[in-house]
Amino acid sequence: MSERLNIGPLQPGETAPNVVLDAITREGKIAIDDFRGEKPLLVGLYRGLHCPFCRRHITMLLQLTPALKEKGIESLTVVNTPMERARLYLRYNPMLGLLAASDPERTSHRAFGLPNMQITEDESAWPQKVSMSDVKSMRVDLPGEMPEPMNPFAALEYLNKKDSYDITEADQQMMATGMGQLVGHFLLDRDGVVRWTSNEVFDGGLFGAPNTQELMLAASQIGR
Repeated sequence: MSERLNIGPLQPGETAPNVVLDAITREGKIAIDDFRGEKPLLVGLYRGLHCPFCRRHITMLLQLTPALKEKGIESLTVVNTPMERARLYLRYNPMLGLLAASDPERTSHRAFGLPNMQITEDESAWPQKVSMSDVKSMRVDLPGEMPEPMNPFAALEYLNKKDSYDITEADQQMMATGMGQLVGHFLLDRDGVVRWTSNEVFDGGLFGAPNTQELMLAASQIGR
């Protein structure tokens, strides 16, 4: 898996690895191989529910679930959030139709080639590391939800406060080890081969949402 990180995120034409994770929205385990040979699968790999941008992207893609299911495509959301913490959040913030798995060790992210970017004092080498000053110089904009473009730290704090999301000890542990974990989406055909991908490594930097029009076009080409 470390070798995969040196290469970068999985690209179209490559076969997705199998990962086995604890299910959040049902009992037992969920594995990529559960779907291989059966149906296409959209895999969303996120930092965790403590990330307000991740929560918004999960909600956005969840709205596409009926259209994807019409094409025979399932969706799997993977969060770097411990299972019990994730279940507690979803108990009070239900997301009907969500199939989700917990991966606090970020096994799936490494397997799919998404780096956990280090935040350093003064050295940047995207996407492996970025300096604190470079992060603070970035500006994130979310029209209609934030009063103005903000640096990533300020944006996270503002949106979590707006959402009344209380950072728990479990969240703090995930943030301490995976604050720089990059996010990715991978559309797999029924054989587990990547047919479309969107990720923070190549597609617009931190917090960028996947292009849903491109996703649905790719879905049309591999669906029923």
